[in-house]
Amino acid sequence: MAPFDSVTARLILLLAETGSIGRAAEREGIASSAVSRRVSDLEARLGVVLFDRSAQGVRLTSAGEAYAEGCRTVLRSIADLDAVMAEFGSGQRGSLRLACTSSALTGRLPELLARYAQRFPGIEIAISEMGAAKALLALDEGRADVAIVSDNYDFARFDIRPFEDERVWVLAPPDHPLAKSIEPRKALSFELVVPHSMVGVHHTGSLDRLLVEAADKLGHPLVETLRVESFPALVRMVEAGFGVGFLRSTSLHLLAGTDLVCAPLAESWAMRQLLVARRKSSPQSAAMKSFIALCAETYAPSS
Repeated sequence: MAPFDSVTARLILLLAETGSIGRAAEREGIASSAVSRRVSDLEARLGVVLFDRSAQGVRLTSAGEAYAEGCRTVLRSIADLDAVMAEFGSGQRGSLRLACTSSALTGRLPELLARYAQRFPGIEIAISEMGAAKALLALDEGRADVAIVSDNYDFARFDIRPFEDERVWVLAPPDHPLAKSIEPRKALSFELVVPHSMVGVHHTGSLDRLLVEAADKLGHPLVETLRVESFPALVRMVEAGFGVGFLRSTSLHLLAGTDLVCAPLAESWAMRQLLVARRKSSPQSAAMKSFIALCAETYAPSS
């Protein structure tokens, strides 16, 4: 049996995630033909078909699912071994790989990282911005040491600590019918908001999921005029009159220079937290320990 090939293993997981040889090749910066050849060679060596191929892309077979899970296990073990070795260091040198949401990057994380970098100048910091689900997957596969994500996910496999409190706010143009109900700093019921058309953001993102679930419980599905992929774009489209929008409190600075009115939602589900998460089974490097300690040291709960 040939030795385990970590490069091919990562390609298998990337193909499973993207469902496309072309997108996987682009992400890895290699030719599509090289990806196809690696997969074909591996299938020939194993004597099994790992992917169903079609014009729409590739999808794991049942054998492929089993192999992909094995790849995750091995790659996690490799990542854990690196972390164990890092424990023998002084803690003043090393690396910290963060997977975090855009909400985290618009909140207190940049200032906290600046403080961390000043305190530990020998630690190399790598930041990957992604949705919460992908950030937790990065933790699972050993591609990140720590994730900072919103709290409405399954954290059974992770050790979590509070990172930052945040609240969901609604925003509207000053001439919008809802604007009459918005008073400075006064909470507004979601039930009053949900009948109005809105600008959506980040399909399947944590804020999107939160709003859809709340609207479904009211029996009034959300009505979107359009959907954007960033919070600055959402603010601009609300300004342009395409509907109301929703932001977390960590992103309210984006309203600076606009005439939009806003109010926090009154419901308890709108009071959320960003969490700092790590995989329970992963050894903690000195860099990870010092970062999590700094998060706890600087966390200030909302009153």
